[in-house]
Amino acid sequence: MTRKKQTMTVLSQAKEHFRAQLANGMKEISVPEWNTTIYYKPQTTFAQQSKVIKLHSEGKLAEALVETLMYRALDKDGKNMFNFGDKDTLMREVDPNIIIKICTAMNDTGEGDQALGN
Repeated sequence: MTRKKQTMTVLSQAKEHFRAQLANGMKEISVPEWNTTIYYKPQTTFAQQSKVIKLHSEGKLAEALVETLMYRALDKDGKNMFNFGDKDTLMREVDPNIIIKICTAMNDTGEGDQALGN
C-alpha cells in the first residue's frame, strides 16, 4: 500500500470514528437554577473549539466559557439554545457560577486517562 493510500485509509477511519461519536446522541444537564435541561453532544470539532482556545490563550477565560456554552448548549431537538447575539447578556447578566457549573459538566467525560488508553 502506498503511503498516500495508507494516509487516506487512516484519515477515512478517523473521520468515521468521529462521525460515530457525533451520532451517539446527546447528553443532558439539569439546571434547576434556570428551570431547564441543557442538552449537548459529548464531542466538538476543532473548528468549534478554535475561537474558545484562542480566547483561553489570551487569558479571556470568562469569555471562553460563555462561547463554550453558546456552541454546546442545545435544546431537546438539538438546536442551539443561545446565539452570538446573547453573548453580552450571558457575560453581564447571568450568574457566572452557573455557567461554570454547566461548562464543567459538559467537559467532564468521566473517562479520565482511560479515554486515550492510558
